[in-house]
Parts: sequence; C-alpha cells; structure tokens
Amino acid sequence: MTIQNIIAGRDFPVISCTSDLPVREAVALLADKRIGAMPVLDSKGAVLGLFSERDVIRCLKRNGNDTLDITVADAMTSPAITIPPASTVNEALALMTHRRVRHLPVVEAGRIVHFVSIGDLVKYKIDAIEGEARAMRDYIRSS
Repeated sequence: MTIQNIIAGRDFPVISCTSDLPVREAVALLADKRIGAMPVLDSKGAVLGLFSERDVIRCLKRNGNDTLDITVADAMTSPAITIPPASTVNEALALMTHRRVRHLPVVEAGRIVHFVSIGDLVKYKIDAIEGEARAMRDYIRSS
C-alpha cells in the first residue's frame, strides 16, 4: 500500500501556514483545528518547514514569553522531512521512526499534495491486520 492510496480518498484541505505568520496565530490555528502540526508553505505550495507543538515547546524554552511574538519562520523545523506519494506505508513508518517525527508532508514535483500523520499510518496498519484476522476466521469457519 502506498501513501497515494492513503490520501486518495481525502476530500479535506491540508491546514497550513506561511512563514511570516506570528507564532501566536499559528498556535491558535493548531488549537482551533485540533491538530498537532502543519506544513509551512511558500506562495507556490513548496514546503519550507513544519510547525508543530514540539516547536512551540522548544521556542518557549529558548525565548520564554517572547515566543508568541516571533514568526513561524523563527520557530519551525526546517527543512521538513517529506515523502513522495509513491512511498509505501512501511517506508513512511520507517522514516518517521528513524527521524523521530510524527508528521510528513507528501510532496510531488516540489509541491505539497497532502499531509500524513503517524496516526493515519497506524490506523491503516490496524485496519489491515483486522481485515486479515477476519479473513482467517471466515476461512477457518468455512473449512
């Protein structure tokens, strides 16, 4: 199964921001949308970085109360670790594990096409395992 298969049926937009957005507004966007991270994009849809809850924590340690007044450019993780749509779910999970990240922008031809989280990939794996178990039970019952 590829990342393309995972994102194919999605009909919701990727929540993103620009690098000039104040951290205060980016934090509000994360909270309002109930998400843990979002890609930071330029005007052409290229991924400049990733802004996450972890970035906020790091900035609070480094900048204290001034964190909310800096821009996302000064807080984001850059460059972002990205993945092409043709990658397999296992490749994506291995990359996330190796690089210790929980979110991956899906990039094709230099532009973002979607965004996946470790939760998306784990859900796919659980669904696949449950489907296999159901098929095995059905096979055993019919024998």
